[in-house]
Amino acid sequence: MSEPEALDPPRGWLAALPPFGQAALLLAISMLFGVLLELAGIPAALLLGPLIGGIIVSVGGGSLRMPRLPYLAAQAIVGCLIASVITSDIVRTFLADWPLFLSLVGAVIVASGILGWAMSRWSVLPGTTAVWGSSPGAASAMMLMADAFGADAQLVAFMQYLRVVFVALAASLMARFLIPAGVAAPTIVWFPAIDPLPFAETLLLAALGGFIGVRLRIPAGAMLVPLAVGSALHVAGLLDLELPEWLLAVSYAVLGWNIGLGFTRRIVLHALRALPQVVASIIVLIAFCGGLAAVLVALLHVDPVTAYLATSPGGMDSVAIIAASTPVDVPFVMALQTVRFLLVLLLGPWLARWLARAAGARERREAEPQR
Repeated sequence: MSEPEALDPPRGWLAALPPFGQAALLLAISMLFGVLLELAGIPAALLLGPLIGGIIVSVGGGSLRMPRLPYLAAQAIVGCLIASVITSDIVRTFLADWPLFLSLVGAVIVASGILGWAMSRWSVLPGTTAVWGSSPGAASAMMLMADAFGADAQLVAFMQYLRVVFVALAASLMARFLIPAGVAAPTIVWFPAIDPLPFAETLLLAALGGFIGVRLRIPAGAMLVPLAVGSALHVAGLLDLELPEWLLAVSYAVLGWNIGLGFTRRIVLHALRALPQVVASIIVLIAFCGGLAAVLVALLHVDPVTAYLATSPGGMDSVAIIAASTPVDVPFVMALQTVRFLLVLLLGPWLARWLARAAGARERREAEPQR
C-alpha cells in the first residue's frame, strides 16, 4: 500500500460542519461564483459556479456527495436539451462530411492514447494510470477498467475530472472572447409561460428515457436515450420540447456539483505530486484539439468557437450546456460531440487496454534481473 493510501489525509476545515451547514455553504458559494461569472459574461456560468463551489466544499473536508437520482435526472434533462436543437440539418451535415468528422474524432482518440502511453513510458505516473486517465471521455468505464488492470483508480478519476474542468473553463473563455462583436448570446427568460402539454411530454421523455437508459446499463444512458428518442421525434415533427430556463439552471447546478464534489480531499492530496504533469498533459490535449478546430474552420468555414466546442475533449453534457448558452451552431457542435462519445465508448476502452498491456509488458521486462 502506498503512503497516501495508508495514511488518512488530515480532516479539512468543513469536517466538523453538519451536512445541512455544508449544503448551505455549497449553495452560497455556488451562487456567488455563478453570479460573478455571469456578470463577467462567461458562458455556462450556472454550470461553472456550482462546479467551483463543489470543489471548494469537497476539498475543504465536506462530506457531501450528489445523490444518484438527481444526477440521472439532470442528465436526462440535458439529453432533452440537446434533442431540442437537433434538426434534419444535423444529419445532412454529418452525411456530407462524415469522412472528415470520423477522421477528426479518431485523431482525438489516438492523440490521447499516445499522450497517455508517453506519460506511462516516461514514468510520469505510476504503472498504466496515465493511459486510462488520458482517455477523452467515458470516465466511469475508464475508472472501472483501470482498477481491473491494477492502475490507480483514484488518480484516474482525478485526471478525468480535472480535464472536464479545464475543458469547460477553456471553452467558456473562448466563447467569451472569440464571439464576434455585435453577436449576442441568447436572451434568458427565467420564468416563461409554459405550454402544459409539451412540458408534460418533455418531462415524460426525460423520466422514461432516463429510466430505460439506466435499466439497460447503457453508458450515459440517462442522457443518451432521451437524446436519441427526443431527436427522432423532434426531427419528425412529433414532439415539441419545452424546457424552461429555471429547470435547465437546476440541472446545470446538479451536474456542476456532481463534478466538483468528485474532487475529494483524499484524491486531491493523493494526486498533488503528479499535478504539474497531469495539467501539462491536459493542456497539450486541449491545444491539439484546438488545432483540429482550426482544420474545421479552414475546410468547412465554421466559426472558431463552434469548431472548438465541437472538438473539445471534455464531457458531452458540459459542452452542450456551454453551446446552448453561446451564439454558436449547436447542432454542428453536438453532431461531432455525439460521434466522439460513441467512438470513445467503442474504441476507447480497447485502445486503452491495448496500451495498458503494452506499458505493463514493458515494465515487467525492465523489472526482470539482467542475465
